[in-house]
Amino acid sequence: MKAISRRNILKTSLATPFLSGIAAAASQSDRRKFAPPLSGREVMRQRYFPNVPLTSHHGQRALFYDDLLKDKIVVLNLMYTNCTAACPTITSHLVKAQEMLRHQIKEPVFIYSITIKPEEDTPAKLAQYARMHHVGKNWLFLTGKPDDIELLRHTLGYVDINPQVDRDKSRHSGILRYGNEPLALWGACQGNANPEWIAQEVSFVVPRTS
Repeated sequence: MKAISRRNILKTSLATPFLSGIAAAASQSDRRKFAPPLSGREVMRQRYFPNVPLTSHHGQRALFYDDLLKDKIVVLNLMYTNCTAACPTITSHLVKAQEMLRHQIKEPVFIYSITIKPEEDTPAKLAQYARMHHVGKNWLFLTGKPDDIELLRHTLGYVDINPQVDRDKSRHSGILRYGNEPLALWGACQGNANPEWIAQEVSFVVPRTS
């Protein structure tokens, strides 16, 4: 998934052919090869959201897509509990942004913080971290099997192109992914940005009713 700003919110559409001239001459069967009859939402699900099992800081099991993303407005970030660099700042900014969003929009926004050190971050350790940061309702800290966490890290686009940087957990991405899953609207912003900016960014994927 590519990181984008609020001015370039991702709207998935596989109906547009690469070249209009080729598409005009193509047969119906040929067009189906390049434009499968899938919604943008389904394309996003298949390409970026593996339905791996995770465990929350409450000790409850949840499937990544079916239980956490489907039909929700969400914010995703990566972290680990003994991080002393960006993680505490990002968590603090998200706490403030979440409070702002509660007053700005009616729809609930779900925040999911996924540890990149599942071997160390047990549900109990994540729960302690959540209490320490006074996180609010609709916010889960999640762990899982190392291979499943790595799969999520890759499909969500949190992999650095430099292998040395990517192997260093202390230099992991501080990007926040946010999206309106049913509308297939997704974007990203820096997690250490001003909380007001984070709240504004997330609000752009929330439909206006008036």
